[in-house]
Amino acid sequence: MPELPEVEVTGQGIRPLIVGKQVTQVIVRQPQLRWPVVPETLQMQGQTVISVERRAKYLMLNTAVGTLILHLGMSGSLRVLEQPSEAGKHDHLDLVFEDGSVLRLNDPRRFGAAIWWTDPVDSHPLIASLGPEPLTSAFNADYLAEKLKGKKKAIKLALMDNHVVVGVGNIYANEALFCAGIDPRSPCGAVNQERLANLVDEVKTVLARAITQGGTTLKDFSKADGKPGYFAQELLVYGRGGEACPVCQQTLSEVKLGQRATVFCDRCQK
Repeated sequence: MPELPEVEVTGQGIRPLIVGKQVTQVIVRQPQLRWPVVPETLQMQGQTVISVERRAKYLMLNTAVGTLILHLGMSGSLRVLEQPSEAGKHDHLDLVFEDGSVLRLNDPRRFGAAIWWTDPVDSHPLIASLGPEPLTSAFNADYLAEKLKGKKKAIKLALMDNHVVVGVGNIYANEALFCAGIDPRSPCGAVNQERLANLVDEVKTVLARAITQGGTTLKDFSKADGKPGYFAQELLVYGRGGEACPVCQQTLSEVKLGQRATVFCDRCQK
């Protein structure tokens, strides 16, 4: 599933190619996505994209009268076609611009979403209850300590809870907890503020590094094959259960937490 860095880089990739352009046609080939594409989405026609923003794993295409919220789901991708090719089986939504270019949503598993919203976007049910962005000052040790105070939930599951902080998916939760030396199974309330401060710093570092790497490794968003993929990065623990810890060489353990693969070092993480 695309995680926050992948979505951020997708936004960065399409932004210079569509901002300032007027949408002349909205083509919905398959309305049955994660949530049905509502007829109001056609109101995007005739509007000019004034900005592209990201909130959590949602991309928001803002116009003067409303916002189109896009979610890539588990297998979705966006690309801008300067000379559009014939739509394929999984090309579900096109925004056609005045210069003939097209923003195309491709989603083989149809777990993505495209929702037109006309009120302030922060009040949308998908957005209103989200926690702070991890790369902002709102996500800090004081906030995290207060949010997790007295809770018995595993720290990794709390880190992946979008009501606590958005966008820290499974890959980056594994990585940040390893870098912070915290056992992912630890109850939230058992992690003191000093260690939470270190965890906050590592979350920011891991995500920022992934975004930077993504900016140089993803394919060109203006080409027909410009589907974003996972970053070519050297992950320290994720996906490496049973291998040697990169720090102490002890075999990395792997368990399931919240039905998600969780890899950690029994020696380095306490």
